[in-house]
This record gives sequence, C-alpha cells and structure tokens, in this order.
Amino acid sequence: MARPVMKRNAVWVFAAVTAVLLAGCGGPGGSGGGSDELVVSGFSFGAEEFEKTVVAPFEEETGIQVTFDPGSNSDRYNRLLVDRARPDVDVVLISDLFAADGEREGLFTDIDPGSVPNRADTVEFARDAPGQGIPYTFTLPGVLYSTDAFPDGPPTVASLWDPELAGRIAVPDISATAGIPFLIAVAETFGSGPQDVDTAFAKLAELKPNVLQFYSSTTELLSLLERGEVVAAPGLDLFAYDAVEAGRPVAWAPFDRGRVLSYNKAEIVEGAANTDGAQRFVNYLLSPEVQTRTATAFSDKPVNRAATVPPIMTEVAGGAATDPGAAGYVPLDLDFVGANRGAWIDRFAREVSG
Repeated sequence: MARPVMKRNAVWVFAAVTAVLLAGCGGPGGSGGGSDELVVSGFSFGAEEFEKTVVAPFEEETGIQVTFDPGSNSDRYNRLLVDRARPDVDVVLISDLFAADGEREGLFTDIDPGSVPNRADTVEFARDAPGQGIPYTFTLPGVLYSTDAFPDGPPTVASLWDPELAGRIAVPDISATAGIPFLIAVAETFGSGPQDVDTAFAKLAELKPNVLQFYSSTTELLSLLERGEVVAAPGLDLFAYDAVEAGRPVAWAPFDRGRVLSYNKAEIVEGAANTDGAQRFVNYLLSPEVQTRTATAFSDKPVNRAATVPPIMTEVAGGAATDPGAAGYVPLDLDFVGANRGAWIDRFAREVSG
C-alpha cells in the first residue's frame, strides 16, 4: 500500500513513535534509503493524465509505489510551510516563483548532481538554473493576436497603446502567469530596462482606458479572441495551440522586447522520507522519453534536448519551443521579482486594474 499523505497534526504522534521504532531496528529515515514508497505533489491541471503518463510507468520501471497529491501552487506551498517539521511529501513540482520562495524558506534540499544525469542533456537555462531544484518544463510569454486584424505580422508591445486598438485588447492580471513577464516587457520597452517598473506601471495606468478585459482565466481570454472582441493580448504560447490546430484566425508571437520565460521546477523536500526515490523520480522526469510523453499529453514544453515536441509547438512558437535561449528568452530574475511581487500585486490593483 502506498504511503498515505499525512496532512494533519493528528498523525504526528504516530509518526514520531514510528520514527523511534525504525531508528531502533535500522530502518530507513529521512535519508530514504531502501524505501519503496514516494509522495509526489503536483499540479491539479492534467492530474489524471500525469498519473497515467508519468507516475504509472515510473512505478512499473522502479517498483516504487507513488502517491500523487495534486493541488494549486499556493495551497501546496502553504501546506509545506505548515508541515515543514514533519513533511509528508518527497517531491514537489511547482512554479519558479514558489520554488524560489521555498528555497529561501529552507523547505527544499540540494539534489545530488550524480543522481540526475539527465540534467546534462537539458537546454541551457535548465542546466544552469540557480537554486536547489531543476526546471523540467517552461512557458513562453508573448502576444496572442487575431491574424485577421494583423495580416502583416504580430503587434509589438508598444503597438498595444495604439488608439485604434482601444477597447479591443486584453491584458493579463499581474497574478496570471503572463502578468509579471508582461510588466517586465513594458519596462524594457518604455523604461530604462527590465527593472524600471515605475515606468511600466505608469504606462499600464495610461493603457487602462483602452483595455476591454483584465483577464486571469485562459478560457476567458480565448473566448474573447475567438469572438473577435479582442484582437491582441499578452499571453502564453500554449494558449494558442488549440485555436491554431482548429484553423481559427489566432496566432502567437514572442514579445519584441523583454523576453522572459517562466518554468516549473522539481524540488526535493527537506526532511523527505525517501530522498533516494525522489532523486530517481526527478531524473526520470527529465528523461527524453518522459519529456516527449508529457509534451504530447499536456503540452509541457520539454527541457531535454533529445525529446521530440509535437508539431503544434513549433508551428506556434518556432525555434523558441525547443531552444528558448537562442530565441532571446531569459529566465525571470526571481530574486528581484520575489522581493517585490507582493507590492506589485497591490499596486496593480490600485493603479491599473482597479
């Protein structure tokens, strides 16, 4: 039977007694030697497909039984904080910003480089990413647009301020995945550089009367685009996949200025019961076979250079889908964003979307 996910203080007494007994008989403890159970915390989106595509084959290959515990970034992160003294999770798959917060909080532990040889075959940003965890997929912020409205090519960041587009554009809320990358792109376009957010906020406040919708939902944005109510909107490349495959007049392009990517990271929890199994899982997640399967199953762009991407990814994003660095993309400055994100969320609500 898989190790249950312990979520409440009621199990802590049992856990403490068990730990003493294991210590007395030489059983595995926090280092995880020999354990055949693993708890992986991941995203709710595509959870069933993830279990089928990643978890089940891993169990078959290794004999390790996996409990998959899905949820949102914020809910899972808060649980890690609450349960940090006795964590009930071994591996966490989480967004870059939450990963950076967790590393600063001491929630995660270093991954032994020798246990994850597949990292050597990843694209540059994943191979060299700072911190304790390892990126395993990424997203590309850019601009979604109507090809009917822009037959000669995509709009630039600056062109969103064109008076002719008033009432026909959407802008991501700053809490959406594309929100902070768009703020950085505006700072790069109109200011002195990517950290000139004062200029960016002033320009976004200026843009506010022209914005039909500040969106936080992908479904909401695509509906506006497909109905023709919105002709341009900053957003992620993967938002365009279904529309392009269906032959709708929608396309996506990288920002002309300020290209920063976001990524999801695999982290091993400090004090995990099975660190050996956790490292095997991370290495498995980075293998070309698994990266190919996840790209096909739920559009996770692979970081392993030997993985095969579905044709729709390169049709929409071109070479950036397989080599974002060559396309001019760099990761977010997570220290800068982490130090300012709370203030930016308040400021965006006050000055831009409110």
